[in-house]
Amino acid sequence: MRTPTAMIVGLVLCPCGLLLTLTGTLTPSWRQVSLLPDQPADLVLEQGIWDMCREQQSSHERRCGQADELGYFAQVPVRVAQGLMPTSLVLTLLGLVVAALGVRCWRKEPRHLLAGVAGLVLLLSGLLSLVPASWYTHELWALPAPARSTLVVGYSLVLNYLGSCLEILGGLALTLSFHHCCKERRAPKLSPSAVLEAGPCSPPGAYRNPWDVLEDERDGQHWRSTLPCDSDL
Repeated sequence: MRTPTAMIVGLVLCPCGLLLTLTGTLTPSWRQVSLLPDQPADLVLEQGIWDMCREQQSSHERRCGQADELGYFAQVPVRVAQGLMPTSLVLTLLGLVVAALGVRCWRKEPRHLLAGVAGLVLLLSGLLSLVPASWYTHELWALPAPARSTLVVGYSLVLNYLGSCLEILGGLALTLSFHHCCKERRAPKLSPSAVLEAGPCSPPGAYRNPWDVLEDERDGQHWRSTLPCDSDL
C-alpha cells in the first residue's frame, strides 16, 4: 500500500519546523536594539531568551554574554519563552518518533491510529512554540531597553513563527489519519461462519459433477443447462 499523501506532508513539514524553532530558540536575536545613546551609530544590541550580544556592523566585531543591567531576563514573556520553547522541542522530537512508527516505513500497512496520535503531539508542540513568540512580539516595545533607542524584531523570532506554523500544519495533516480509522471501524465485516454457510455460488443450470453430464446425455434432456455437451459437438 502506498503511503497516504497526508502522512508524507506531515513528515516533511514537521522536521522543517523543528529545525527552524531550534535555531530560533538558541540564537540570541529575538529583538534588535539600535541607535543606543552614547554609543557608536553602527552598534546593535541583539537580545534573545538566553543571551545578549553586541555587534559593531562596520567591523563585524561581535561580543556575547553581555550583562543584563535593565532586568531584561527577569521579564515574564522572556521567562515563559525559556520554559515553553524547550518543552516544545522535546514534544516535537517525541511526535516525530511516534509518527515514524505510525507511518510504517518498514511495514506494508501504516498504523493510522499511531500516526493520528503523533499528529496531535506535533500540533501541541507547534502551539507551545507559537504562544511565547506571540506574547514576546506583543510585549516587544514594553520590555526594558535603553532610552531613545530603536527596537525591531529579530530574525530568531521570525524563525520561531515559521517553525511553529510548519509544525501545526504538519500535525494537522497527520491527524487526518483518524478519518481512516473511523472508516475501518464502520466498515461491515463478515464472520468466517457466515462465509462458510453461504458456500460457493454457481449459476443456475450449471453441471456440478460429471455424473450430471452423463445423465443428461442418456435422457436427452439438454434443457437443464445451456452449457455444451459431448453430443452437441
